[in-house]
Amino acid sequence: MTRAVDRGEIVAVLSVPRKISVLGIETSCDDTAVAVVIDGEVRSSVIVTQQQLHAEFGGVVPELASRAHSQAMTRALRRVLYEANIDPLRDLDGVAVTSGPGLAGSLMVGVAAAKACSLGYGLPLIGVDHMEGHVFGSALEEGLELPALVLLVSGGHSELVMVDEPGHYRFLGGTVDDAAGEAFDKVARMLGLGFPGGPEIEAAAQGGSPDTVAFPRASVASDLDFSFSGVKTAVLRYLQSAPDAKVADVAASFQVAVVDALMIRVKRALDLESVASFAIGGGVAANSLLRERTVELGRDLNLRVNVPSRRYCTDNGAMIAAAGAYHLERGDRSALDLGIDPSAELMVKPA
Repeated sequence: MTRAVDRGEIVAVLSVPRKISVLGIETSCDDTAVAVVIDGEVRSSVIVTQQQLHAEFGGVVPELASRAHSQAMTRALRRVLYEANIDPLRDLDGVAVTSGPGLAGSLMVGVAAAKACSLGYGLPLIGVDHMEGHVFGSALEEGLELPALVLLVSGGHSELVMVDEPGHYRFLGGTVDDAAGEAFDKVARMLGLGFPGGPEIEAAAQGGSPDTVAFPRASVASDLDFSFSGVKTAVLRYLQSAPDAKVADVAASFQVAVVDALMIRVKRALDLESVASFAIGGGVAANSLLRERTVELGRDLNLRVNVPSRRYCTDNGAMIAAAGAYHLERGDRSALDLGIDPSAELMVKPA
């Protein structure tokens, strides 16, 4: 029996600190994203997408991504500061940047830009874990009641994380092979759809029946780990055996299999943990079916759920600025020799 209905004892509410103003820079993959968060509110947010650049390859090409970040960064910074209508020398308290995980070349561009802003404007520098940014993305619009279970799903990650206290993260489970977003991209290519695969699969699925094909919901050694390589292979084999299959039906059947697999693990985690709320984050959290299932879960369990606006699910500078504001309030600072960590993991951190 799930313990989630008890909601646990609310130990804190994770929210964006007030009276702190931060410039956030996010370049972990293929979006050049910058934002200004002031007094807990997003004053401006700019995202320069590279979707067209990578579409012909069916996935992100790291070298092209880093070059495109270099080309877009200066104008993105100018635009976000102009839209925020602020003087960075007078109105900002710090600059936060994603230092990992992500593509090495892309991360280097963002960190270099943040260091330049730190030096040029005389601002403290804060390195932020990309996945911690997504946790704060779920708290941007409304506070996240703690302890909270957070499902982080994107092109590179599928993780279940407990946020026991502000700044204290406990890893429960993750993908043993493909992440959910990666599986969406690969299946989209199989179906002749565009990139990125998530929105393409969702759009195609609207005209299909999710009951057409019973694709597997893989089981793995740990009840809280994910595996999506099996369902991806199952789609490939089905298409080989049924070349005239309707794309819409395959897309709908695949989408529901992935969302089912995610929610099965979420419910298992809620059986094991006493929580006050549940939240989703990451690019796949923009998927309509996953969002609907999350709302249904909250209603069925009488559990507070945080479903962030889609603009805060995909990579964005606002979530990095929000996490940076939290660390600034704690007195955290990064040295100007801040490096990148492409394989960083959101580990347990001191509260």
